[in-house]
Amino acid sequence: MSNPQIAAIICTHNRDRYLGDAIESLLAQEGVNYEVLIVDNGSTDQTKEVVAPFLSKSQVRYVYEPILELSVARNRGTEETTAPILAYLDDDAIASSQWLRVLVDAYEQKEKLAIAGGKVTLIWPDKITPPTWISEGLAGALGAYDLGDKVISITNPQLTPRGLNYSLRRSFLEKIGGFDANLGRIGKKLLSNEELFMTELALNQGWEVFYLPEALVAHNVAPERLQRSWFLSRSWWQGVSECYREEIAGRTGIKQLGRGGERLIRGLYKSLKYLGNSAESFDNLVYAYGQIGYLKEALQLLVKPSQSPKK
Repeated sequence: MSNPQIAAIICTHNRDRYLGDAIESLLAQEGVNYEVLIVDNGSTDQTKEVVAPFLSKSQVRYVYEPILELSVARNRGTEETTAPILAYLDDDAIASSQWLRVLVDAYEQKEKLAIAGGKVTLIWPDKITPPTWISEGLAGALGAYDLGDKVISITNPQLTPRGLNYSLRRSFLEKIGGFDANLGRIGKKLLSNEELFMTELALNQGWEVFYLPEALVAHNVAPERLQRSWFLSRSWWQGVSECYREEIAGRTGIKQLGRGGERLIRGLYKSLKYLGNSAESFDNLVYAYGQIGYLKEALQLLVKPSQSPKK
């Protein structure tokens, strides 16, 4: 499609059971000139077969990226389009019909807008009641993101939009050299923090980051994620990602052990303190467990200071 205002990009890996619904939601977008790009990131399931029927639509394209890294797939999506705005939707999410229009309007009205994303609600699996031990904070680990019903200028990187409902201005992304491969998910390694890191870069360089509640997306919660072990694993990789982010920012050293140790003790203390509240207690235990991953990586950096982040 010539001169699209925005490119909607789905980077997908072995998520054929949800992918079709995600694509259909993009084809229902209203009030904007756009294209849809499916980046198949090394899938071994029926992804290609799911995409095939949609390729008859002029705005839909499919590319295969064999290097299994979310950041690599995102960068490949950027390379495959000329659109000035890049909107990333997870392969297990469903965009509201106004999603792209709300994003385009914001970028056209705010010339310094670098990053924007919207509210994310959760779609729970059929016949499954959300466990009582999932706190509001842990729901965020499943993708939930709600800063209210008003547009907000984000100045705290910790509040950055979620990657499953995420957009950037191309000129900003090109200026910083694209997504950092050390911070994106790699297969079952739940590395993260790339959105937080991007927001830090944007704010430090004088750009703006916004929360747009009407850019609404719903996220499917996979049944296998409703296990305590999944949250512990995700938190571990969150800790690893935080260590990588500090390495990129030049904040490594012995002080990391103090920071991680203090957070570990605080998390364990609160987990015991709130034993009578299963959600609050488990939330803090998950937080503490992530600090073990953080400390492990920090120790490795101290032992081998010249070692670059693992891929």
